[in-house]
Amino acid sequence: MNLPEPTSSARPPAPPLRIARADLPLCCPRPSDTLWNMHPRVYLPIADLPEQRAVCPYCGATYWLDPHA
Repeated sequence: MNLPEPTSSARPPAPPLRIARADLPLCCPRPSDTLWNMHPRVYLPIADLPEQRAVCPYCGATYWLDPHA
């Protein structure tokens, strides 16, 4: 089965969301997210990862731990 090529109308990925150490532990969805787009809460071990970036396995949101925040 051949899938169609993406069109130019596809949205580019959203930039990573900046997270401060004060926001840890990091979970997705965030408490500020709206109720209609919630998925099961997942905790992301962003501080334990060498690149200090994490991607939610449900929605694909990308988070970045800002060392200066």
